[in-house]
Amino acid sequence: MANSRKQVASSRRRRKRSRAKVALAVVVSLLVLVVAGAGWVYFRLNANIDTFDADGISRDRPDDSSGGQNVLVIGSDARTGGNRALGGGDKDDVGRSDTALLLHVYADGKHAVAVSIPRDTLVDIPPCRLPDGSWTRTRHRTMFNAAFAVGQTARGNPACTQNTVEHLTGLRVHHTIVVDFKGFARLTDVVGGVDVCLPQDVYQKDLNPNRTDRGRRVFAKGEQRVSGREALDYVRIRHGIGDGSDIGRIKRQQAFVSGLIKKVKSDGLTPTKLLPLADAATQSMTVDPGLGSAGKLVSFAMSLKGIDLHNTKFVTIPWRYEGARVAIVQPEADALWAALKADRTIDGKDASGRGGGEKAPPSPSRKSAPVSGDGIAVTVLNGTTTSGLASRAAKSLTEHGFTVTGSGNAPRQDHTATTIAYGPGQKAKAQSVARLFAGAELEPAATDGVTVTLGTAYADHPSAAPSPEQTSVPSRVADDARSADDDACSNLSYG
Repeated sequence: MANSRKQVASSRRRRKRSRAKVALAVVVSLLVLVVAGAGWVYFRLNANIDTFDADGISRDRPDDSSGGQNVLVIGSDARTGGNRALGGGDKDDVGRSDTALLLHVYADGKHAVAVSIPRDTLVDIPPCRLPDGSWTRTRHRTMFNAAFAVGQTARGNPACTQNTVEHLTGLRVHHTIVVDFKGFARLTDVVGGVDVCLPQDVYQKDLNPNRTDRGRRVFAKGEQRVSGREALDYVRIRHGIGDGSDIGRIKRQQAFVSGLIKKVKSDGLTPTKLLPLADAATQSMTVDPGLGSAGKLVSFAMSLKGIDLHNTKFVTIPWRYEGARVAIVQPEADALWAALKADRTIDGKDASGRGGGEKAPPSPSRKSAPVSGDGIAVTVLNGTTTSGLASRAAKSLTEHGFTVTGSGNAPRQDHTATTIAYGPGQKAKAQSVARLFAGAELEPAATDGVTVTLGTAYADHPSAAPSPEQTSVPSRVADDARSADDDACSNLSYG
């Protein structure tokens, strides 16, 4: 009897062990399938990702002093890889940047601002690498979108555009992403379309001004949902709305990106939704090597999940027309870059993750030095890589009565000493200017007027330290900002 009970107990133990082995085998099998599936997904995404050559990125770059991240997003009009069918033109046309914005993700991970740079903006394009490995010389007062075309290749030159943005802003660009026509259209299809708004009816001639007749109506006035080719047509409309400028188009592009972000968030960030989105995105992008794998892209994307719609802002670099081109307005532009470097939000809050989000206090009052700039006009140039230096010097000069006729970057950013160049008969005025710049060197010049070129000696001087007020976004920029949760029909056109 005892032996029988032992046999029954032993049989039960064997059955339990057998069931446990089966259960374990099922779990292991599921894990293998999941891991294999994830591996397949990562393999597929990795196969999609295309990177550009990091050898073209400048070795003379701004310091990485901000706690946030700066991501340059370029919309390319290259006709390669099937893009000709959507954009027209020849497949061997030189690739250019149709759209560019610098996204600053604040260090607190809760705020972001995208700064649009108009394609027609006059900038200095620093040395850039050509396909044969040689480097160009600096080009002055050149249209911004020409940087992407350096080298005259069909795929464009993202590294040159990155170099240009770093030179312009004094900010380190951590990542660069290029999106082409085909990929953009595919993205909008995957999310099921984006809600947009038109201030008026749009016809075929508005998309192609070379048409001899108005053609059929492409978009009706008001709200509608667009995807694929229609979405691409929407963001490319330039003529026939407002003053037909690129500035007006930028406003509609900002509204579109806001709508795209809103749609993705409303759908939910679930694997079911994210996989096709990631697949479409990676097929459409060329990225810097720092984002050149699925893991890196996913990590970067997840770092943005804490930013809500209202704290996602869109602005345009301070600008004015200069003939048919766009000129950057100083010192407002330098003040914008300084605010981003200091992680100050559009409304002046500290988003560095260190200060609890308080607003910047008023600028402390300063005692006026016995210097009078009455009747003296001065041009200020930043000869260093310190962002916002020309803006600070210009503010100091205007506080003492000088008239600042212009400010910006010097042709070179390797100046140690501050120099004050003066034209014939201007030495006395230059000496008055020099009283505000300790150790500045006076230099006679053949040109008229007085020009201050700031060196690192000024950058290191306590008087050059930015006040809290100087690290706030200029009011003309903040007042024109768009939030990602704004109504689709608001603030759509300039002119």
